[in-house]
Amino acid sequence: MVELAIIGSDMQEVIGCAIAFNLLSAGRIKLWAGVLITIIDTFVFLFLDKYGLRKLEAFFGFLITIMAITFGYEYVTVSPDQGELLKGMFVPYCEGCGPVQLGQAVGIVGAVIMPHNIYLHSALVKSREVDRSNKREVKEANKYFLIEATVALFVSFLINVFVVAVFAEAFYDRTNEEVYTVCNQSGTPHLDLFPLNNETLQVDIYRGGVVLGCFFGPAALYIWAVGILAAGQSSTMTGTYSGQFVMEGFLDLRWSRFARVLLTRSLAITPTLLVAIFQDIQHLTGMNDFLNVLQSMQLPFALIPILTFTSLPSLMHEFANGLVFKIGGGLVILLVCGINMYFVVVYVSALHSVWLYVLAAFFSIAYLTFIGYLVWLCLIALGVSCLDPTTRKENDTTVLIERQPEFDS
Repeated sequence: MVELAIIGSDMQEVIGCAIAFNLLSAGRIKLWAGVLITIIDTFVFLFLDKYGLRKLEAFFGFLITIMAITFGYEYVTVSPDQGELLKGMFVPYCEGCGPVQLGQAVGIVGAVIMPHNIYLHSALVKSREVDRSNKREVKEANKYFLIEATVALFVSFLINVFVVAVFAEAFYDRTNEEVYTVCNQSGTPHLDLFPLNNETLQVDIYRGGVVLGCFFGPAALYIWAVGILAAGQSSTMTGTYSGQFVMEGFLDLRWSRFARVLLTRSLAITPTLLVAIFQDIQHLTGMNDFLNVLQSMQLPFALIPILTFTSLPSLMHEFANGLVFKIGGGLVILLVCGINMYFVVVYVSALHSVWLYVLAAFFSIAYLTFIGYLVWLCLIALGVSCLDPTTRKENDTTVLIERQPEFDS
């Protein structure tokens, strides 16, 4: 299941990079050509692997810095209301919002939390040189790992705040006709994206860049495209390495990263290339929405095992989760999985197809059964011994021994 999430994420990265190449070239590089270019640049970046993991991490940091600068520039250019931003960040309320807006908010959670990145960070922690027989050194390493993860997540949080705030401020309550008029005056070659009607503007990462260029100048469009390209390349490499670690850890397959990328990138590019050739940008971004749903569905298969493994004293010894972390982690996982499941339900209900409903119901039964199995194992690891059949059998045997009658010799 985690491998499916990685392949789905790889498809999103291909879509993002193809859109970035198209925007940077003013439409000269077609979407299908951008998809093919992602094959080449991925293998080029793999050559960095021979210089060591630290160099590769530095390159990741460089890409993330580009993302922060470019999306931060868009944020400053659009200049959203800071007071309303802080209010919306800490007060979970949206005046006049309905199921559509709630579905969009839930979709953001599903798109941001990537299941495979959890395994990637765990594997990177293992690569550090730490004397694991020395408890004091392990505790010190855990402290710095926590700081490292906190900083990384905070930067990721800022980048996502920039993107969401830019979209909310620049595109909210605009109509297609309004955008068409402004874009026509700016001379953009993408007027066909906006029909002449008073319907609410529908925005994705492609049209978002075009509209930013129309309202805030060409620099906003190109900087937006550079940010998307950096995000796609960064995600490509994280997906490659997390896939490598997952295959080695779960399947015990020792593939080279080159072979690993060749497999997943081929699986990701084939459907994306077909859509890019035979369909339009709307279908390509629609595929991106479907992949967000896929990521949401895969999330429990990463979070629940993580809580299970870290709560096992036989595995973690004195570093196993305490009661507070067990309860807190369980509640967070329940909340995140509930939010993502709601997003999946909203997405499926909007398809308006009986056959798709039947197919979704069939897969839902199998999916929930698997989730229930993972939850059962997790509860046993958290200390709910009554669910463990082996413990129950041992208790029954003990009772039988205690109740065995004594016979006179």
